[in-house]
Amino acid sequence: MSVQRVGERVRREEDFRLLTGRGRYADDAPAPAAARGYVLRSPHAHARILSLDASAARNAPGVLAVLTGAELRRRGLGTLRPHIPRRKQSGAPAFVCPQPLLALDRVRYVGDPVAFVVAEDANRAKDAAELIQVEYAPLPAVVTAEAALQPGAPAVWDDNPGNEAFTFAAGDKAATNAAFARAAHVVTHRAAINRVTANSMEPRGCLALYDKDEDRYTIRCTVQSVHQIRAALAGQIFRLPHHQVRVVCEQMGGGFGMKGGCYPEYALSLWASEVTGRPVRWVAERSEGLQSDEQARGSIIDTELALDRDGKFLALRTRWVSSIGAYFSTDRPTIPLTIGMGCHVNTYRFGALYAEAIAVLTNTMTTAPYRGGSRPEPIYATETVIDKAARDLGLDPAELRRRNTIPAAAMPYATPMRQTYDTGDFAKNLGDALALSGYRGIAGRREAARGRGKLLGIGVATTVAATGGRDYEHAEIRFDPAGGVMLITGSMDHGQGHATTFKQVLSDKLGIDADKIRYRWGDSDLVTMGIGTFGSRSAQLCGSAIVTAADRLIEKGRRIAAHMMEAAESDVAFERGRFVIAGTDRAVALDEVARQSFNWAQLPPDVETGFTERSNYGPADAATFPSGAHVAEIEIDRETGEVALVRYCAVDDVGTMLNPLLCEGQIHGGIVQGAGQALLENLVYDPASGQLLSGSFQDYAMPRADNFCPFELRENATPTPKNPLGVKGVGEAGTIGAIPAVMNAVNDALAAAGAPPVDLPATPEKVWRALRRSEATGRGGR
Repeated sequence: MSVQRVGERVRREEDFRLLTGRGRYADDAPAPAAARGYVLRSPHAHARILSLDASAARNAPGVLAVLTGAELRRRGLGTLRPHIPRRKQSGAPAFVCPQPLLALDRVRYVGDPVAFVVAEDANRAKDAAELIQVEYAPLPAVVTAEAALQPGAPAVWDDNPGNEAFTFAAGDKAATNAAFARAAHVVTHRAAINRVTANSMEPRGCLALYDKDEDRYTIRCTVQSVHQIRAALAGQIFRLPHHQVRVVCEQMGGGFGMKGGCYPEYALSLWASEVTGRPVRWVAERSEGLQSDEQARGSIIDTELALDRDGKFLALRTRWVSSIGAYFSTDRPTIPLTIGMGCHVNTYRFGALYAEAIAVLTNTMTTAPYRGGSRPEPIYATETVIDKAARDLGLDPAELRRRNTIPAAAMPYATPMRQTYDTGDFAKNLGDALALSGYRGIAGRREAARGRGKLLGIGVATTVAATGGRDYEHAEIRFDPAGGVMLITGSMDHGQGHATTFKQVLSDKLGIDADKIRYRWGDSDLVTMGIGTFGSRSAQLCGSAIVTAADRLIEKGRRIAAHMMEAAESDVAFERGRFVIAGTDRAVALDEVARQSFNWAQLPPDVETGFTERSNYGPADAATFPSGAHVAEIEIDRETGEVALVRYCAVDDVGTMLNPLLCEGQIHGGIVQGAGQALLENLVYDPASGQLLSGSFQDYAMPRADNFCPFELRENATPTPKNPLGVKGVGEAGTIGAIPAVMNAVNDALAAAGAPPVDLPATPEKVWRALRRSEATGRGGR
């Protein structure tokens, strides 16, 4: 291999190893004498625990320990708690209700952990769990936010009648109300956002070890930030200095936000290792993950759009009601309802905007960010109400968007939600996407589809959303005396290909062979600090940390090179891996300088031995604003209601593409997850019993390859000046564009048939019923 440049389509170096079974996931890490953990979970959505008898389980063959709420009280382990204070609508403090590691006297959702069994193998642990006798007194349950807010609804917590956890509002309410008062048209829309779950290829899991001699805990687990999980385990649960806990994550088969939290099973496994003196491994089964992985979305959003007589947007007003589950233990449920509210503005000029979200406690698993984080819901609400406005006013949806798009000449543009878009050409994104999709020829394609017994629909959505604006990221470049290089970062790799991309950045910057670089991450002992990977932050924050650390290394190398060549530092320049004396042919290679740096006697007196530099990159105004325009085309079978995605086009602006091949792969994956939510995926709880009805892949419809058409992608790059690489986030782009584009296409087809719109997900049954209703009212012609 040789020097790799930013912008080259370098194939992921990890793929061959992972695809041939040589990865090391949580269940692969060797651990002699490791025991297996198993969680006994509540079968009830809400119940009092009257008694629990684990004596038979403790005496079962191969059982090493059974941990219950009684043992938890004696051990005195702590719980997680939110860090950011929130308030209710009344102004009172938010209702914080932490989840204990094991239920103490009440369970509050199906899957709530009740006991942790440790045995020689998984089957013995499961058998023993069946011997635990738990007497429950079932209580009324409530599983939707709307039902939980009704007067007289069952209280998830007795001391919180009404079930509100907190309320968040953003924007200018008075200015928004004034704009609505003078509007010529007001369009209203209610959007039901379905609840989904990540279903990553690798389920959650861990391998835990307590070292009695060192009084130290080590856990290998599937997490998106080793440092944040260490802080939670050490600081809040075990109440120890951070150095007494080590968290490691090597390969991980997908995260998508769901693996960002510190789950009870991690602490239970560490505690179990402490009790048994053995390593303890726990890995979730798929049905267990559907119950106990953090879930996502699940809101009702009422949206109002105010327009003048010419179709100009005056203001937008939204009210969210969202279920966050049974516990408010961390800040994670707040993220989807707070930090993304600015996305309501999207690519449009609004005079004013006001949004309010009410977080509601329900007898369900808790919610957290999922691919797109806090962005999909507000963008979906805005994009779907725009389509409804176009139908109500008799305008083309793309034309209505074009009239209201923020022009490139307005950049930097300050939005009504106090964000400033630094770069972007939203109108060009839209125009290019429409041209790519053959938007003007839709009438002919509709007619051809009709001849095949199909209804064709086309949906447009534009996107812009902040990425990379939180915290910092860490990078360290460490040369060894032989010229090898270790690159260490605080970012985590869940399958994004960071090893490939970050090596490109460093290889290009230093002009060194990428094969000489070894990339390491995911070990709180090795990596000094870091925040982790989520929210499309890695390329811009970690990539920039690599660049700034490399700049510092170059400056140190310049001093050493000047000393080696007996030249003035000001005369030495760095070019393509060499330090060159200006105007001469004298030069010294970077690896020679690195080797010289370890020879103390040959260094300038004020230069430290070694060739290592680090950087923490995270300026206050680091947020960038990737944007795009997506066009989906679908066909509906009139007889069955089945929806087929027949064409998908997208034009995205993610700034500088470090590796176009991997960048496109991220957009592909995002489109699949967005379209999967739009057409198939849905977590459903029975409203009467609180039982999870979609508890396996027989009921939770995961998308497959044959659900998709080829994706046609183009780019419209406007590099950002906010970081040295000019990059913007890409990981969320496909998802936030696909959900509204696909649903707008479905409802476009239904509207053409005189049928009412459907909500997420657009399942064949929903679509079939909508078509039958149109036929029953005489509006559905063939």
